[in-house]
Amino acid sequence: MKPARVRLGDLSVAFVHGLVDALAEKGIAADELMRQFHLDDARLALPRERLSIPRYMRLGHSAIQLCGDAALGLEMGRHSRIGQAGLAGVTAAQAPTLREAARTLIRFEPLYAHNYRGQSSFVEDASGAWLSFYSISPYNAFNRFVVDSVLSSWHHQLGALLGGTLALERVEIEFPAPDYAERYERCFGCPVEFGAGHNRLRLSLGSLNQALSQHCPSTWQQMLELAERELEQLTRTRSLRERIIHLLGPMLHGREPELEEVASKLQLPSWTLRRKLAEEGTQFRTLLNETRRDLAMAYIRDTELAFGEIAYLLGFASAEAFQRAFKRWSGQTPGEFRRSQRLQPS
Repeated sequence: MKPARVRLGDLSVAFVHGLVDALAEKGIAADELMRQFHLDDARLALPRERLSIPRYMRLGHSAIQLCGDAALGLEMGRHSRIGQAGLAGVTAAQAPTLREAARTLIRFEPLYAHNYRGQSSFVEDASGAWLSFYSISPYNAFNRFVVDSVLSSWHHQLGALLGGTLALERVEIEFPAPDYAERYERCFGCPVEFGAGHNRLRLSLGSLNQALSQHCPSTWQQMLELAERELEQLTRTRSLRERIIHLLGPMLHGREPELEEVASKLQLPSWTLRRKLAEEGTQFRTLLNETRRDLAMAYIRDTELAFGEIAYLLGFASAEAFQRAFKRWSGQTPGEFRRSQRLQPS
């Protein structure tokens, strides 16, 4: 049976507006670029329309080539608006404090974006909180744009809710300092550490406690109910098999996850998970191999990652082990598969 075409992730087309506005500020019309990527006004107005993550990266890369500014992702964030996060953003705008706004954006992230590589997080401690975007390493010109645009968007969207600028304590970036490194401190207004262990913003306790002027208690509760209902609808339709596949992507980096780890995330005893999978006519090892196969095809088809990098992302001990497995799955080497996909119309 031919495997289903897996997507590495997607996000709302609404985020494209910030890119168009950033180009316009530079005096560059984005009309032709939008035509190339089939993003007309009608599509941008569809409420649940998504753009695949690889397509979004290519769009950003093309926009950078068009304007000649490698820091375009940072500029794009400055033009973002919280309503571009859809129901999640509108709900966050009704929060009583900045803390609840940030927490809401992350809680309902699946309503406007999802990625096989992980999910963003909001983690508090005694003196503040970290707002973190997941790792999408290894980094290149395509996905640095994604990190830049996400962190900058968070900063400016939350600042707009305060009616001005959000003062950050520090910013950490996973990749080494790029050629435009000096633009980060100008963008975020605080120290920036490159080559860090995370992509994240540090928010102070004082900032988290700030009240938001647009808050209305009854509207806030109503928006939360709507967002929770939408999120429940999104996740309720997943079978156990789909939920496991969704969990496996972020767990594969550099190693093979065990059934016990997945069972723990699903809050099930291991034996119960084995039984439920048997009832669905499958087993954990089969799902693991199918997930690796489908993600391998997606990485080769939709990204420029080297095969050694893909091997690591899928938990293989070596590039050679990955290449042998891929030949067994597809009848082609990874190189042959990538060349055949490049010949197909997009």
